[in-house]
Amino acid sequence: MTQLITTVNPATGEQIKEFEVMSRKQVDDIISKARSAADTWRDTPVEGRSRMLKKIGRRFLSHKKDLSHTITEEMGKPIKESVAEVEKCSLVCTYFGKKAKKFLKNERVKTEYHKSYVSFEPLGVVGAIMPWNFPVWQIMRCAAPALVAGNAVVVKPSSVTPECGQKIAKLFEKCKFPEGVFNVVIGDSTVGTTLVNGGIDAISLTGSVEAGSKVAAAAAAGIKSIVLELGGSDPFIVLADADIEEASQQAVVGRFLNCGQSCIAAKRFIVHKDIASAFTEKFVEKVKELNVGDPMKQDTDIGPLVREEQLQKIDKQILDSILQGAKTLLGGKKIEGQGFFFQPTVLGNVTNSMPVCREETFGPVAPIVVVENEDMAIQVANDTDFGLGASVWTTNLDRAELIAKKLQAGNVYINRSVRSDPRLPFGGIKKSGIGRELSRYGILEFVNMKSVIVNMPAKKDEKKEAKKEEKK
Repeated sequence: MTQLITTVNPATGEQIKEFEVMSRKQVDDIISKARSAADTWRDTPVEGRSRMLKKIGRRFLSHKKDLSHTITEEMGKPIKESVAEVEKCSLVCTYFGKKAKKFLKNERVKTEYHKSYVSFEPLGVVGAIMPWNFPVWQIMRCAAPALVAGNAVVVKPSSVTPECGQKIAKLFEKCKFPEGVFNVVIGDSTVGTTLVNGGIDAISLTGSVEAGSKVAAAAAAGIKSIVLELGGSDPFIVLADADIEEASQQAVVGRFLNCGQSCIAAKRFIVHKDIASAFTEKFVEKVKELNVGDPMKQDTDIGPLVREEQLQKIDKQILDSILQGAKTLLGGKKIEGQGFFFQPTVLGNVTNSMPVCREETFGPVAPIVVVENEDMAIQVANDTDFGLGASVWTTNLDRAELIAKKLQAGNVYINRSVRSDPRLPFGGIKKSGIGRELSRYGILEFVNMKSVIVNMPAKKDEKKEAKKEEKK
């Protein structure tokens, strides 16, 4: 019997489409097709691969309206954020298309031999298990560097957003990429397991800690390279000398973008006691201005959560934290009516031991933790299982950089909310993951760094020495 997955519009709760879950044989056949394509694609000069990547970058822009509509319909983010996501896909393609030749150029190393260098060659087939919260950006964040490095890619989009993955595959077809270089498999977690255990050479996953742990175990069993991005509980540290107006404004952006459903969202607001009241007042004031509603409308700031289960999880985290002493300063409840909407929420009197801080809060909830001093702020910030991003707000930049060194995170932004940038490596430590995406460091996750040593043949060495003697 054919198994189906059904997509749901989070703004209405209504079903959109049904998709057939691929069988193990279908997935294995696609991996085999990718393997054949990889053997040819790797021999395509990097200039040719770069041209193709820049071409699809332009294609993303020309299909921006259609793609952004599908993103919003499948997972509920405001349409203006979906448009920005598609534009960012174009940016990452253009970036790696321009930089690939430089990033993959042989690196000469001075040794006693005639010639020594490191070459950067593709691994073969990269599998990508991608999430629903940035359903086109996450795919291209992985695929762009992997493809331009000469690998074929097999992507499993989230079962929440399968059409986003299919539409990206159609763009690759329209750009006339070689068949099998970019592939999409549709299904649930069993399809992901088949992909990981199949004939791929590396796996990249963005998802939960639980999913990452399972994929890491499977990859280890198969001796396969992995890149894992598993979320975070990012601290947003506001020191006593911070610009409160700017910090509060960026706090809104950092927490409520994509309805708070972002791995690098600011999730714990750690505020110095001297400015805690002023910051909280400003912050709550700005959160009240957010427009919650139909994500297809241009003036909507916050759309629905992705599913009913997410509503229930957020509700439980808040209620459990209130039982431990947290105070609701704003919001805190599900919005009645159709769809999966939740009020933008600010909690005060929060400690770092409460669920809204200990767990990753994937929704529009902002807990404020007041601290006595800078040392306590650092201690609270590091007191988490996660280590993805962190931001520090202060007018003393020298001090901010010293704090950045003490923060256990893969990304630290000073006087700026955390975000990913194609020019910078992106990833975390602790339970936030393994490896890096983006930048030159990201592309190197998908290559074989091969040391090549060229030694002069003995006879040539003798002739060389003889000529030196003649000159003497």
